[in-house]
Amino acid sequence: MDASHLAPLLTPAGWALLADLPPYDESTVLSVGARLREAGHPPEMVAAALTQQRLRTRAEAKFGPFASRMLFTPDALEQATRLVVSAHHAARYEHAGVQHVADLGCGIGGDAMALAGLGLRVLAVESDEATAALATVNLMVFPEVEVLCADALEVDLTARGIDAVFADPARRSHGHRIADPEQWSPALGRVLALRDDVGALGVKVAPGIDHAALPTDAHVQWASVGGEVVEAGIWCGPLAAEGPGRSALVLSDPPPASDDPRDAPSARVLRDPDCHDPSTPPVHLAPLADVGALGAYVHEPDGAAIRAGLVAHIAERLDAAPVGDRIAYLSGDALPDASLAPFVHSWRVREVLPLNLKMLKTRVREHDIGSLELHKRGVPVTPDAVRAAVRPHGQAHETWIMTRVGNAGDAQRARGAVIVVEPCEAPTVPVS
Repeated sequence: MDASHLAPLLTPAGWALLADLPPYDESTVLSVGARLREAGHPPEMVAAALTQQRLRTRAEAKFGPFASRMLFTPDALEQATRLVVSAHHAARYEHAGVQHVADLGCGIGGDAMALAGLGLRVLAVESDEATAALATVNLMVFPEVEVLCADALEVDLTARGIDAVFADPARRSHGHRIADPEQWSPALGRVLALRDDVGALGVKVAPGIDHAALPTDAHVQWASVGGEVVEAGIWCGPLAAEGPGRSALVLSDPPPASDDPRDAPSARVLRDPDCHDPSTPPVHLAPLADVGALGAYVHEPDGAAIRAGLVAHIAERLDAAPVGDRIAYLSGDALPDASLAPFVHSWRVREVLPLNLKMLKTRVREHDIGSLELHKRGVPVTPDAVRAAVRPHGQAHETWIMTRVGNAGDAQRARGAVIVVEPCEAPTVPVS
């Protein structure tokens, strides 16, 4: 990663300029830049400072108040773990009673920051020199953290007294995601082999990882923040207090406004009690027979629950069934109770229409629909294409779920449908 443009800020004058800047405002950035240059500040320093202020503003969604003391590059910010998720990582290490954690592939230091915030000693290792420099700046307020620029797998963990590891293998190359875990850097197999020396191992992995690639004796947890699936974590040894299996962690948004990583937003965890090996394929239930079998409600599990293979578990608790073969919309006649509500979004079914653009356009015109909320799974259309075809223009609002209903292998009964729905009020969930 090239962070050479930050060099002007890594001076007393540059750091002072950055500290004195007003909050970033896109509408005034040109005038602020001109004023600073007229005051005698070098143009490259002004450009770097204003860019950093813009990135810090974006970073508040991930790092809260810590963002105002950090340095970023666009790529590093995009790849960094959200502080609210890092806080949950750190809590596992604290509860496991470990003392000295190696953060291998630390990036700009988000997870190391959360670990140090709980009083743990951290060795933050990063092979990219520019990224390691950013981590050094971002972590300098934590005396418990040592930043080391080195190959993660070349560090002698035993000699350094490391009793736990958190690893974040690089999963991109030249801007493209790498699907095969054995092509990550370092390869997942090599990271998991660290358990021979350090049993308390955690690995951040892509949420789309194939379950078959997971170690059979680990606990794997998928995390979503504000409805967005952000990662999965493989937890081994004492870090897997739940025992082997799979679970979903659902966190509210936004992240905490406090400097203390313990002050996280509400968090809910759902685990399938029947899954004790995360590498096993998820259970797939038989779908509804046809459109006529739709119940009073349609439920969409949270993305973390879907990735964790919990759709069948949720369906059983709701006495519901998938609307189509391997479609993660469920339908039944009951709403979730308060304990299940954080893991599903529910709608009440008003009407079912065929997925026919000409008929849908007529409906939009006749019902004076000007606002459409569109959801889709399992049908070869996009919300943008449908919106362009039906041309909503009016005062009314509708929500449509476009999906396949029935078994895909039964061409006579399975068909695309538009389920017209309205939101349901979720049961009240006590704040944890």
